[in-house]
Amino acid sequence: MVNGRDGSYLLRRREERDMSYALAVRSKDSVKHFQVEWTEKVGFSFGLSSFSTVKAFADHLANEPLLGSETGALVRVRFPYPREVAEPTFYDPVIVHTALKSGQSSDSISAHVPSLGSKEGFLTKLGNHVKTWKTRWFTLQRYELKYFKDRQDTHPIKTLDLTQCTGVQFDYSLQRVNCFCLVFSERTFYLCAKSALEADEWIRILRWKVVSVTIL
Repeated sequence: MVNGRDGSYLLRRREERDMSYALAVRSKDSVKHFQVEWTEKVGFSFGLSSFSTVKAFADHLANEPLLGSETGALVRVRFPYPREVAEPTFYDPVIVHTALKSGQSSDSISAHVPSLGSKEGFLTKLGNHVKTWKTRWFTLQRYELKYFKDRQDTHPIKTLDLTQCTGVQFDYSLQRVNCFCLVFSERTFYLCAKSALEADEWIRILRWKVVSVTIL
């Protein structure tokens, strides 16, 4: 879904061992994952509707439903994302081939790529020099948390490098509800969400990012 466009969607299995699914939908700055349940009696349950077959569910998605959860912005389902993406059929010849290590095996190395977990939404942020609260549009992609003056802006006010973040936690020191903070060596950022659920979602995914940095 990384190279998808706004409205691209893909139905995928959540766990290999059960029959639960997720509908991944790409929005402007993130990929949202909506829960889809399947039972032999009902078929696919999605939101307020149920569908007896995959074809019926696919036909529903073809009508471009507008989806939303308790947090975040609405997203319109528009473009099915292919399970196989076309790749170029031309390749580079090997001209240089020199091993830089010796004595290694495939068991001694591990594969790792940056986390693709993403999120977006409005949060209220406490200013650094002028201690006022302002609402900003936040986007989380890979290990970067960016905030913008408005959702339509393309240039962020600031980009936070989460590989340098040392902690994410609820904050009660400022006497505001649904507030949490991101701790960096040079500064602590204080943010507030519209609801406790949304604050919890931000904290969970930010903590997940910070923890995953330790295994890089």
